[in-house]
Amino acid sequence: MHNRDTTTLKAGGLLLALMTLSATGYADDVEDSIDEALESYKSGEYKDAMESLNYASQLIQQKRAGTLTSFLPEPLDGWTAEGADSKAAGAAMFGGGTMAKRRYRKDSASVTVEIITDSPLMQGVMMMFSNPMFATSDGGKLERIGRQKAVVKFDPANGDGEIKIVVAKRYLVTIEGQGVTEDILKSYAKAIDYKKLKALP
Repeated sequence: MHNRDTTTLKAGGLLLALMTLSATGYADDVEDSIDEALESYKSGEYKDAMESLNYASQLIQQKRAGTLTSFLPEPLDGWTAEGADSKAAGAAMFGGGTMAKRRYRKDSASVTVEIITDSPLMQGVMMMFSNPMFATSDGGKLERIGRQKAVVKFDPANGDGEIKIVVAKRYLVTIEGQGVTEDILKSYAKAIDYKKLKALP
């Protein structure tokens, strides 16, 4: 009986959350899944209700991933950009999370910008940012980029580097470059609108 009560509470809580989200104008496929979940819930078919809610939750994550792509910067002058890629992974895949990524090229040089949220990876990164010893232990240095605290690692010998920025304790922005200058990496990092990213629900 205890397991059934727990399942009922979980279904009810998730149902309430997703109904709130659907009221803000998401697509019909999300609303249809929530309606199916509600019917199953009222009928006592809790397993079916949870499956429908999980499906609706996945669809919303995918839409959120698509929203993140709008924060990926345009290519710098002389650079080209590939199409933006976004995906939402469940907890069974790499611990879960929502991601948007785009690659930029100029001759043999390349830069990849990635934004991640809702991922367990954030815990480790936050620990690194809160303790300078972790941030600098492998050659990184703490800096401010666009008023954001950043960890910058760069090898001038081969032009490879990485910048990590945590935004509002919810988003991890990573800028990786090969065959570039440190200024190029920082230019891509500065091109992101962190203020708007913070304001995302």
